[in-house]
Amino acid sequence: MAATSLVIASPAVIAQEEAAPRYAGAVPAGVPWSLADLIEDVSPSVVSINARIVAPVPNGNAGPQFDGMPPQLREWFERQFPNQPQPFGPPREGRSLGSGFFISSDGHIVTNNHVVENAREVTVTLANGEELPAEIIGTDPLTDIALLQVDADNAEFEFVTLDRDPSIRVGDFVIAVGNPFGLGGTATFGMVSATGRELPTNVYNNFLQIDAPINRGNSGGPTFSLDGDVIGVNSQIFSPSGGNVGIGFAIPSDVAANIIDQLLEDGRVTRGWLGVQIQNVTDDIAESLGLEASRGAIVSSIVAGGPADRAGFQRRDIITAVNGDEISTSAELTRRVGNFGAGDEVRFSVIRDEDEIVIRARLGDRPGEDDLDDMRNVDEPETAEASFFGMDIRPASEVAADRLGLTSGGAAAGLVVVDLEPGSEAAQKGLRPGDVILEAGGETMESVASFVEAIETARSDGRSAILLLVQGAAGQRYVALQLERA
Repeated sequence: MAATSLVIASPAVIAQEEAAPRYAGAVPAGVPWSLADLIEDVSPSVVSINARIVAPVPNGNAGPQFDGMPPQLREWFERQFPNQPQPFGPPREGRSLGSGFFISSDGHIVTNNHVVENAREVTVTLANGEELPAEIIGTDPLTDIALLQVDADNAEFEFVTLDRDPSIRVGDFVIAVGNPFGLGGTATFGMVSATGRELPTNVYNNFLQIDAPINRGNSGGPTFSLDGDVIGVNSQIFSPSGGNVGIGFAIPSDVAANIIDQLLEDGRVTRGWLGVQIQNVTDDIAESLGLEASRGAIVSSIVAGGPADRAGFQRRDIITAVNGDEISTSAELTRRVGNFGAGDEVRFSVIRDEDEIVIRARLGDRPGEDDLDDMRNVDEPETAEASFFGMDIRPASEVAADRLGLTSGGAAAGLVVVDLEPGSEAAQKGLRPGDVILEAGGETMESVASFVEAIETARSDGRSAILLLVQGAAGQRYVALQLERA
């Protein structure tokens, strides 16, 4: 008689068999055989968006590297490279194609701000081909989120849900549905390839990086989990050609949900505002201040009468934590502060002159971009008086100092950079002709002699670098220069 073998299923196998997936494609063990059920279920909620816009168009003189650049990059390039050919020219009328998705049965649609920015007319095409006019309820350029609404005689629309508490890991499968190159109703499959991505164009988002193919026209479309919930809003791609190369970025669904809630309630987004200009603490800056590690965000300027000014912040303060939670970059600090509301009292951990202190500040309401973008230029550089670190400098004229509010005891303050030697220490650290050195080593600069004295003081204190506070076209920032290259 043949022996009978007994096979006992493991608890994991039993759990798999008992837990029926929501969709046939969501098979826990291995890659799904088909995603058809899921896509069929969510596709009616995804729409194509066609906006008639009047906006700047690509500037052919800016070079091929700017071809296909999303509109939201324009402002960033203008701030970072004020003297360079810009990627966009004078405004013209055109069309913007994108994607979106219903989040309610009464016709509310989520998309990207850059899809409908400067729009004079917006048309939405449903999955069944029906076209409907849409109204812009509100936009938030800082997160690139926009809320639209269509009204089709009290019709009810199929919608999907934004996951307000997503648990996303690298390797999770995702599906993108949208309108790439105007080809509506396109679904692509991939996975989350990274989380917490920071991009220079958007400090209020930590993006999801996905490799599900997305292209022009996918902007504003949803990224779905295999449960059919929206975990991201497709926003940008990284591509030298303008087409998909496997690197796309989506706004996390919890960030989008918070923005949408505010747009639904008030038509605008409010954010906590500290009233400072900040930057990362680099290794050079840490060395110049005698710090053991480069961490936190250094305060380079303070808005007079703003929350930070009232709370007692000073320039050169280094913010290392918010309400006890450590922060490592200036972008992280901006996001954390922006997540609070106006009027909230927040506790900041600060390093000041190598001492650790705590400052409590009651946040204000973040002003609009036009109010924050009050950049003032200085006079054209004239004859230099001295040269250090590969830069020719001279005292700022009274006219330039008055324009920038740079005075010390009634006299003009600051040193203007007249010229730079290519490849020099100053040039490598981003200084430009026309920049004004306000401080060196924490001391106000009134003359070339005061600059020399600051250098000698830093050397006698055993510093390897000297910290400069520089006023440029984009505002104030700290720059650390290596003393050995003076």
